[in-house]
Amino acid sequence: MTAVVDLPGVSKTRSVEPRPSVASRADRVRLFVQPVAVVVLVGAVVIWALSSNLNANERETLNLPTILELTGQHIVITFVVSVLVVAIAVPLGVALTRPKLKWLSPVFLAIANIGQAAPALGVIVLFFLWTGIEGLWAVAVPLIFYTLLPVLRNTMVGIQQVDRSLIDAGRGIGMSAMGVLFRVELPLAVPLILAGLRTALVLAVGTATLAFFVNGGGLGELIDTGYKLQLNSVMYVGAVLAIGLALLVDWLGGMAERWLAPKGAEQ
Repeated sequence: MTAVVDLPGVSKTRSVEPRPSVASRADRVRLFVQPVAVVVLVGAVVIWALSSNLNANERETLNLPTILELTGQHIVITFVVSVLVVAIAVPLGVALTRPKLKWLSPVFLAIANIGQAAPALGVIVLFFLWTGIEGLWAVAVPLIFYTLLPVLRNTMVGIQQVDRSLIDAGRGIGMSAMGVLFRVELPLAVPLILAGLRTALVLAVGTATLAFFVNGGGLGELIDTGYKLQLNSVMYVGAVLAIGLALLVDWLGGMAERWLAPKGAEQ
């Protein structure tokens, strides 16, 4: 922006760049520090565990192939849940903001609220008992129900808060309703949609540790094995890896919000 500077006998205009807020600077620092802290923490714990004097039970569980396999399973669960949540919640959120379907939005939001309010473990176990399915889908389907709300709600709010004058301007220059949706409404709703996805990702990573209850694998197996056999080192590794993965996913979500948001959306 510009500012007029008046001095005795002098009047001139100079450019004044807006200063980033304290919150914005703190967020930038966190986005740099967070992945470094995760790598250091996880690396230190894994190296400590693998280099310690382990007993036979610990050696059977705490070896690099097993750790990588369980971590990979955890990532696959999170990825599948996230992709399906976006595939369901974003189109549904868009549909519920259309005039003909607005009356249905309280129904779907209530269902999504119930899904998140219900205990994740209870939902997973009930789904397993009702269907008899084990493995990836036994945990992925309940977690979709559990993590749907943030993306659905943020999609709806993001579209609803778009300035009506922008929509009218788009229609005024000849855009169709679909053209306005894809070229005006959705791009402006992207920051809120990404924020909802970031929340859903962190929820998915955390609750995926319960996958071992239905033979779904994941890092919860390390925590459960360590608890049952009273192997503290195994529990430490499982817990730290789960925490590190959640922090890393949160960081990736923050980066996506930063780089995929429309230019000028950042404050």
